[in-house]
Amino acid sequence: MSNNSELEPVLEIKNLKTHFFLDTGTIKAVDGLNLTINKGKTLGIIGESGCGKSVTAHSILKLIQSPPGKIISGKIMLYENDTVTDISELKNTDKKLRDIRGNSIGMIFQEPMTSFGPLHTIGNQIIESILIHKKSNSENDAKNKAINLLKLAGIPNPEKRIDSYPHEFSGGMRQRAMIAMALACGPSLLIADEPTTSLDVTIEAQILELLKSIQKKTGMAILLISHNLAVVSEMADEISVMYLGKQVEYGQTESIFENPLHPYTKGLWNSIPKIEGPIERLVPISGIVPSPRDLPLGCVFSTRCSEFMEGRCNSPKPVPSIEVESEHYVNCYLYERK
Repeated sequence: MSNNSELEPVLEIKNLKTHFFLDTGTIKAVDGLNLTINKGKTLGIIGESGCGKSVTAHSILKLIQSPPGKIISGKIMLYENDTVTDISELKNTDKKLRDIRGNSIGMIFQEPMTSFGPLHTIGNQIIESILIHKKSNSENDAKNKAINLLKLAGIPNPEKRIDSYPHEFSGGMRQRAMIAMALACGPSLLIADEPTTSLDVTIEAQILELLKSIQKKTGMAILLISHNLAVVSEMADEISVMYLGKQVEYGQTESIFENPLHPYTKGLWNSIPKIEGPIERLVPISGIVPSPRDLPLGCVFSTRCSEFMEGRCNSPKPVPSIEVESEHYVNCYLYERK
């Protein structure tokens, strides 16, 4: 989306469509997504559960279970070392894809306990990742790198904790260990899928500060997936707002928060409790989310929108992406020039 010549893309998604083909119908989990993630920058994807955030992350790494899921169209372009790779064309059996996973792109999953094998120490699992991707010539050297990674991730006494098992770590420490694991091979892009969901506010702040610190040191790009607006506002340089598989708004974080354009984005903002000023009743978004198997024609938010226009918002033609202000795009007929 950005045309700033100073920005260097790490990953570019073009018209990505990932659908799930079920006996009860087709679910268009991601339907025509366009994103650009730049070196040293953080792109946040926000939206309520079921909007396609995690499916986007899994699509990037080709982790979609098939069947029933399938990337039916689009490109996922990875830029590294003056080469461009279309990840969408790779098969799970391709060595190139295995090299990309963990090596070029690291991922922090929502629940770190399910990401670590319970029968092996945290250290052994990080060491194995380093050796598999040939980031070390010896197991001893790999162990030293693992210790340094745990230290970088803020785990106290890493020389001893490297021999601990996942169940011996607290939730916050497991999340730090997951970050160390994701960074083991020095990825150019880190995907953080709801990285602080199960953590208390204090630990959450520490994890976010840790990610920002590591990004500053390494220059890696971050794709941050969250439903927490406060987390995204703290971390992201740019924001993509998703609803039912569609991107409805995209822009610089400051622009999105100061001037939300799409009725759905405005609805999300109005549901945030205000700390300052008089006590106000929260305004929920009206209606219910439609079944993903039976989406409305035209704008997917049309059935809940207070600005609904008959004949336009429910038109079968695609909703246009409109640049309302510099680098701030919205998919909404309200802003269509007549």
